[in-house]
Amino acid sequence: MHRAGLIVYEVLTALRDAVRPGLTTMDLEKFAEKKISGKPGKPAFKNYRKYPCSLCTSVNSDIVHGIPSPTRRLLEGDIISIDFGMEVDGYFADSAVTVPVGHIDPEARKLLDVTRESLDRAIDKMRAGNRLGDVGHAVQSWVEHHGYSVVKEFVGHGIGTKMHDEPNLPNYGDPGRGARLQEGMVIAIEPMVNAGSPDVVMRGEWVAETADGSLSAHFEHTVAITANGPWILTRPKEM
Repeated sequence: MHRAGLIVYEVLTALRDAVRPGLTTMDLEKFAEKKISGKPGKPAFKNYRKYPCSLCTSVNSDIVHGIPSPTRRLLEGDIISIDFGMEVDGYFADSAVTVPVGHIDPEARKLLDVTRESLDRAIDKMRAGNRLGDVGHAVQSWVEHHGYSVVKEFVGHGIGTKMHDEPNLPNYGDPGRGARLQEGMVIAIEPMVNAGSPDVVMRGEWVAETADGSLSAHFEHTVAITANGPWILTRPKEM
């Protein structure tokens, strides 16, 4: 899974650096396909439940599962969540990052910072003996402390030889509640945070967006529980 995760990290890092005003989300898809070419394995999302692309590209009020499009052009001040996964030798890894398009306003920057920090806090709870509620509460408490809301319709998930596996991990919960975490478990933790209401509406079959049109941010890592604490499989081990 770490082998798959390192490819995910490399592709997302390159995409983050490539994002700029004027590109379309399909330009990013083509860029990713070129980066994947020649690497072991295959993109995890493409053809998964008939999803058409390798990336999910969710702009501004889109929460998750935005489909790359040649007509969706990025503008100065936008934010874009890029979600990407790989399968290598039957094992999966999944990660997401939300990045600014050019200069963004301070409120958008704060949303990105708080969402990323909530992921860091959740990862710190990924220790044997803790419970799923400890992880979800770490996200929820940090997000709500800053006046934002967590999306409840979509959750983190177990991951391994399947893209989505047990257990589901909500981005909310009560400390000390839920299944106990055990060494060897791997979970994709993915806070999805709205600047306004937590309510979600669907646009077509795939795209979830905020009901009130507010901005939404999404960060994700695939994390294993080890005897030495959490191991983030979707970035280099020394980091």
